[in-house]
Amino acid sequence: KDEIDKETVFVRDVQIDTDVEMLIHDEYVSNIQERLSLYTELDDLADEAALATFEESLRDRFGRIPPQVRELFEGLRLRWVCKELGFERIILKDKKLRCYFVENPQSPFYETQRFADVLQYISAKGKLRGLSIKQAARFLIMSKDGIRSLHAAKELLQDVLQEVKAN
Repeated sequence: KDEIDKETVFVRDVQIDTDVEMLIHDEYVSNIQERLSLYTELDDLADEAALATFEESLRDRFGRIPPQVRELFEGLRLRWVCKELGFERIILKDKKLRCYFVENPQSPFYETQRFADVLQYISAKGKLRGLSIKQAARFLIMSKDGIRSLHAAKELLQDVLQEVKAN
């Protein structure tokens, strides 16, 4: 079990499905190859410092950062938090947040202390925070209503992560 807990990467990528517009518009970066290159570079960023450098570079080359690109940055931050919590997919639509844990029920993730701590957090503080958990056919899903933005989703999940790490 200790070896399983040491293997910290159970989620390689997080799919975000949202009605929030997060993209680099062609009015901001007109060259398609340049935009694709920026998306690739953005996808490779691993922390806040690298994101700040990327943002400054965009500002220097293309001017003021549009709101859709800022949302893209929030989506990236949300992905980082989701990976640590074990969420493979996030849906944020109509002010409803749905967080899908690792799909494979045989995944060693479900034997980790992190997963146990997340479940403990939801059972202890879920009602106060408006969090619920349910088992669907192929997924275990944590949900919360009233989440209006990617930033709010990230803040909520960051709070959960900090509480879980404190245990």
